[in-house]
Amino acid sequence: MQQPTLIIDDTTLRDGEQSAGVAFSLEEKLLIAQKLDGLKVPELEVGIPSMSAQERDAIQCIASLDLDAKLIVWGRMCNADLLCAAPLNVDIIDLSVPVSDVQISKKLGKTRDYVLKEIPIMVGRALDLGFDVIVGGEDSSRADPDFILKVLEVAEKAGARRFRFADTMGCMEPFGVRAAFEKMRAHSGLELEMHAHDDLGLATANTVAAALGGATHANTTVHGLGERAGNAAMEEVVVALQYLHQIDTGINLAEYKDVSALVAMASGRAVHWQKSIVGEGVFTHEAGIHVDGLLKDPENYQTIDPKSLGREHKLVLGKHSGTKAVLSAYEKIGIKLSKVEATSILDMVRKFATEMKRLPEKVDLFNFYNQVHPNG
Repeated sequence: MQQPTLIIDDTTLRDGEQSAGVAFSLEEKLLIAQKLDGLKVPELEVGIPSMSAQERDAIQCIASLDLDAKLIVWGRMCNADLLCAAPLNVDIIDLSVPVSDVQISKKLGKTRDYVLKEIPIMVGRALDLGFDVIVGGEDSSRADPDFILKVLEVAEKAGARRFRFADTMGCMEPFGVRAAFEKMRAHSGLELEMHAHDDLGLATANTVAAALGGATHANTTVHGLGERAGNAAMEEVVVALQYLHQIDTGINLAEYKDVSALVAMASGRAVHWQKSIVGEGVFTHEAGIHVDGLLKDPENYQTIDPKSLGREHKLVLGKHSGTKAVLSAYEKIGIKLSKVEATSILDMVRKFATEMKRLPEKVDLFNFYNQVHPNG
């Protein structure tokens, strides 16, 4: 089996749950983990051990599922957090430390030298406990690029396997991200992971740019759940990489609609009708010119094959429909219209959509038909 060229490390169960007001039950966490594993997501970040004993119990329960995915936990780069993770049956620990001057000084109350000295100490302790180690560079996007390179050198020498470049405040753009990853890739043999936030609406674009710049891993969440504006959405990253750049993640999205529905329910965050990839309206077509083109050949108005996502095109009637759409809609319910009847019904459809602010349903279509064909 061909190895993925970019590995998805999904953090729905960690950063996704950090969305304000989101709290997964244990049962929901287990179901989400199993569903993501079923899609062949290679890595799952499943929680923060230092948060509570209940969180640690949940992580152990996920570990007991014996999933194919590697399991990751997150902690601050300090002994207390490492000790909380020590008894857990997970593969990798992300030890996060601020790397921007503003957070080093104003959050930690420390200096750059302190960070560089702490990394080998804590990485060494984590390795001794049997973990593989990610050094998480909090606020990497606002850090001095040369200091980031120094962090990479120290982390690699200490035995870490990966550096996570975190755009913690979501303040980067794709060109800068790609340049940053190209610079890191040329300087280090570590695995490089992008952790993007969506404050400027660029999390997916920034993650794709990181992949083009040499990232080996990408942090994502289902639907882009996460703090503030959220993280990069897994479904967007996977599809964009595949369709735009032929970059394989090894993830099968044919059953993604089940994961999407589960996370929407468990998070209490409904999916927007026009949410890319997973929204109900993404493959729904009303405009006459589009419907006509799709009826002739789906390739006329199709970038993504909906079948690859377990979806299909849906043609609906509304204000912008044409007669061909009316003829097709009625044919599907077993009624063959004349063009004159279709034109009359189209007027009714447009009036209905304008006044009722919704699409006509099957019962409405029969209603329209009875008005133009009373003896039918």
